Amino acid sequence: MDREVIVYSTPLCGPCERLKGHLRAAGISFIVKDVLVDEEAAEFLESRNIRTTPVLSVDGELVEGYQPEKVDELIGV
Repeated sequence: MDREVIVYSTPLCGPCERLKGHLRAAGISFIVKDVLVDEEAAEFLESRNIRTTPVLSVDGELVEGYQPEKVDELIGV
């Protein structure tokens, strides 16, 4: 079963890099959307009143910030 995994990120964001590393270590494929250049991604987060990165989306379920326990729960590790 393929899941849609997206990391909403910004450049030079330490927690964003930790989240991406966490997903790579778990063998999870993901798409990165840089909210500084991807206007649609920025508007998506804004529409949900989210103004921080990283945000992890797994099949539409969102986790704000780098929260390893929630990430593992969401990706099924």
